[in-house]
Amino acid sequence: MSETKINKLGFDFKHFKGDLFGGITAGIVALPLALAFGVSSGLGPSAGLYGAIFVSFFAALFGGTNTQISGPTAPMTAVSMVVIAGIVAAFDGDVSKAMPSILTVFLLAGFMQIGLGFLGLGKYIKYIPYPVVSGFMTAIGVIILVTQILPSIGYYPKEDRTFVEQFKPQAEEIILDNILKDEAGEGILVLEDFKETVKRAEDITQEQILKESQTLAGKETSGVLGSIKVLPRALKSINWLELLLALGTIIIIYGFKRITKSVPSTLVALLVMSGIAIGFKLNYRPIEEIPSGLPIPNLEIFTSFNLGSITPYIFTALTLALLGAIDSLLTSVVADNMTKTKHKPNKELIGQGIGNSIGAIFGGIPGAGATIRTVVNINAGGKTKLSGMLAGVLLLIVLLALGPIASLIPAAVLAGILITVGIGVMDYKGLKAIPYMPRPEVIIMIVVLILSSVWNLVYAVGIGLVIASLMFMKKIGDLTAERSDVKSLLKEKAWSDEADFPQNLKEKIFIKHIKGPLFFGSTSDFQQLMNQIPETATTIIIRMGRMQYIDQSGLYALEDALVELVSQNKKVLLVNVLKQPKYLLERIDIIPDLVPKEQIFDNFEDSLVWIKEM
Repeated sequence: MSETKINKLGFDFKHFKGDLFGGITAGIVALPLALAFGVSSGLGPSAGLYGAIFVSFFAALFGGTNTQISGPTAPMTAVSMVVIAGIVAAFDGDVSKAMPSILTVFLLAGFMQIGLGFLGLGKYIKYIPYPVVSGFMTAIGVIILVTQILPSIGYYPKEDRTFVEQFKPQAEEIILDNILKDEAGEGILVLEDFKETVKRAEDITQEQILKESQTLAGKETSGVLGSIKVLPRALKSINWLELLLALGTIIIIYGFKRITKSVPSTLVALLVMSGIAIGFKLNYRPIEEIPSGLPIPNLEIFTSFNLGSITPYIFTALTLALLGAIDSLLTSVVADNMTKTKHKPNKELIGQGIGNSIGAIFGGIPGAGATIRTVVNINAGGKTKLSGMLAGVLLLIVLLALGPIASLIPAAVLAGILITVGIGVMDYKGLKAIPYMPRPEVIIMIVVLILSSVWNLVYAVGIGLVIASLMFMKKIGDLTAERSDVKSLLKEKAWSDEADFPQNLKEKIFIKHIKGPLFFGSTSDFQQLMNQIPETATTIIIRMGRMQYIDQSGLYALEDALVELVSQNKKVLLVNVLKQPKYLLERIDIIPDLVPKEQIFDNFEDSLVWIKEM
């Protein structure tokens, strides 16, 4: 391969040493986080590791930011938790049966990111309001922090037999309801053939009832509210060993940073606390076993595809795609500032989409550009895409060589790591600014924060965007109306070129200034024009040189006004109509049906010449 082609790919081997050190360092930082995010998602540590491997490698290879390191992140994992919990519940708590549908949603999110990139929408991500992002990020921190309290004290609701027993009646009801649904699907009339129902009910085992009860217990205690509900019960049965392992992890993570930042404190905490637990043969709870060998593609995504099972999650997949785009492009900006380069946003979205799509096929959770890992990569010498690819390769080597050892990591250690992630991901800058920020923006941030924490991340972001958009449109409408008051020339401040307007014409000529866009937020004020035009006015000059934009609402409001004026035999002159408004006025035939082309002028002086001639 020629040097030119290599450079087009975004990396060359001139920087191999720096890329090698950068990739290895970033991979080391990513390892404990990948395992922790996998456990937090509900799919297990292997899913986090698979996601880190494939997203890191392919997002780097096809992306538009040379030094970016991608993989599972706190925001992406938090939204993934919503998807996973919802689909698993729909499959009666059976993760293996739910897996194809879960991965299909992740695959769809990846495809959507690729689509966003090809449509060139990367440059529009920056228009998402900061209060929405701030509230969302703080909520992510709250969710991770609160939900990790239970595993950090060694309490698992599904294993609390007394607690699970409370759900036994509801579990039996659900199982019986499923039997009735199955019979209805088979065409069996229950009332006529009740013996069949009784027979099937007798085949229900205590294990089935227990499993369904555990699913209900897990659902009841999921999320922030569920964790808070069961917390008093959990505090009565603290596993002190698990708590000490979690606390030790947190102390090392924060304490080791004071000694040096050249070695990732998260990795140090993972190795030290796991070494203590394994070395002293403590009776701790390990994470789920990580499968050995190469990751295998989950072809059931395609062979068992069912549109009905993922339809309710299409909006969630879009949210994952957008969130991953925001997360990645913000990190790209950080990388640009550090390396004095310029990323390609749309190419980056395509790379992230490819990485998430391939990661989903192999059973990985979705990821995005990770700021801390990217900064570590750059500081360690990473210069090209090779660094991100090497980070993925390193994680694959860890999976193949150390999978059985990694399976011995205490669950409480990963809970401790996640607690520090939750604390770190909160937007303290935004929280500190609350007393000084405009009240509407504070309201948006708090609404998104509360709804995301206690209700639904996906809907909260949507509601936040709607509220932010409405508030913005109202503000722009108010500003436009304020600058574009409907007044006669005698009351409205004349523009500079109107200073010498003939006095004898002021009663017959009405001049209207439109300043700013005419859109649905300002049409009601514009419509007042009809009531304020003096009866003596026979000619109306509408000056549009400062109206850069008109939307459909503004267009029809203007049309209604012109129709009324023409019906009163008044002449309407349009002065300095800009490109976008003129295009729309011509498309719906306002020009020339209501305003003939000879009454369209490039400047005010030309309109005066026409008036004097008439």
